[in-house]
Order: sequence, then structure tokens, then C-alpha cells
Amino acid sequence: MVDQSLPTIDYRSVHAPQAIAHSLQDSGFAILSHSPIDHPLIERTYRDWLAFFLSEDKVQYRFDPKVQAGYFPLQTETAKGYTTPDLKEFFHIYEGHSLPQGMSQATWDLFNQLRHLATELLEWIEAQAPPHIHANFTEPLDAMIADSKETLFRLLHYPPLPDTIPPGAVRAAAHEDINLITLLPAATGMGLELLDSEGQWQSVTCDRGDIVVNVGDMLQLASQGFYRSTTHRVVNPDGPARHQSRLSMPLFLHPRPEVVLAEGKTARQYLQERLQEIGLV
Repeated sequence: MVDQSLPTIDYRSVHAPQAIAHSLQDSGFAILSHSPIDHPLIERTYRDWLAFFLSEDKVQYRFDPKVQAGYFPLQTETAKGYTTPDLKEFFHIYEGHSLPQGMSQATWDLFNQLRHLATELLEWIEAQAPPHIHANFTEPLDAMIADSKETLFRLLHYPPLPDTIPPGAVRAAAHEDINLITLLPAATGMGLELLDSEGQWQSVTCDRGDIVVNVGDMLQLASQGFYRSTTHRVVNPDGPARHQSRLSMPLFLHPRPEVVLAEGKTARQYLQERLQEIGLV
């Protein structure tokens, strides 16, 4: 693993659209500072979900395989190409589905703020694409996610590591995201790494309050590879951090199911293929 920090891009800068697009094309990732996302809202949401994951009531909300909403117990998901499940548990939220009883409005408020920011970022990403790439989008990128019920807010809990870990088990094995773009408020702990173009693992470091943005496979497909979907992982920590929970909450921006990403491939078809690969359907 190399220590080569990604540039942090100030949302308020007049050059932010170009800088975001360049970073996503170059590495598949970008770090956004001074975004319009309310920082206290992020912290409130983290507190709410830590309490949920530490409660015994969470098992009452086990996910429905038909709709993929609800609570996924520890070691439910296995990354594509791996046989050992990840050391994580999580809760899936889609628009129109209920939160656990007693959860505050903070989660939905954050969901909506992130989705609004994502719409703006997709406008930037499309505007910065070369004309021949732009011309192949079947509709504007921001329109692809408009009114989509597929956009997923995933609340993740990586529990303290046990004394004995199954061989090869990590918090999140190397994978790529399925969707168009992902917006990730800075997690509560380190561990996120990306695989750079030279085959080296690079730590993704950012400040609390920053937003990490990354390209998913659907955008890579729709942009003919102009924007890179980069392999990333969450590694097991050393030292005292091994005994601490880590939480993260990515918003995965998905197109409406009927959106054509590339010739002969709709968002619905692509999503089902990928969910089968990671064992969630």
C-alpha cells in the first residue's frame, strides 16, 4: 500500500466541475470538501445507526430478498471472485421503505441532501465528457437517476475484529461498485483503499465532513470507459482500531431500471447480473 493522497477539491471553487471530472477519469475517485451536506446531520445519522447495530432488535428487520431492503446480518455478502464473506453487517434503505422503529428523520434528510448533490455532480460529469462520449449517453446522466426507486442508501457497520479471523476475511474484499456514482460521507475510521493504475493499493484519506465520490460500473459502461470504475476495499485495521466499530454510509446512485446503459443492456439487466455474482439474489 502506498501513501499518495488524492487531491481534495473544494466544492465552492469555480474549477470544481473540471477538477471532479478529471479526478474521476484519472483514478475513479474524488474527494469533495466544503460540500452543501450538513455535517451535524452526518454525525447524527452515524449515532442513530451505531445504536441500531449495537441493539438486539436489529434481527427483527432482516432483509426481504425480493426487494433487498432491510437488515443484512454479519457475513452475508461475499465480493465477486471471493469465497470468504466480508466482516460487515448492513442495512439497505430505498425510497418508500420504512426505517427501523424509533429512528430519527436524520437518515432521510441525509439521503435527500446526498441525492441532490449527486444530481449536480452528474451534470458536471456529463458536461466535462468529450463530445463523442456525451453523444452516446441515451439520456442526460442526471435524468437517469430522476425518480429512480433503485438508488440505495447502505448503512454499514464493521464490528470490532474478533481475536480469531477466518483466513482471508477482511472488512470489505476488493470490488467495484455497480451503480453510476457513489457518494460516501467520510467514514468513522480508516481502512478504505483504492487500486491505482500501477496496481498499487492507495489509502483514501479525507477529513470528517468531506464527501468521497467514486465511479461505478454503470457509468464506466455508459461512458465507454472514459470514467473509470476503480477496484477498492476496506482493510482490517491494526492496533487499537481493531477493537473499535467502523461505520460508513454510501449512497449508490442507480438509474431507473429501464434506462439503457449501452447497446442491449438496461440498468435492470446489469443490476441483476451483479447481484447474483455477489450472492444477494
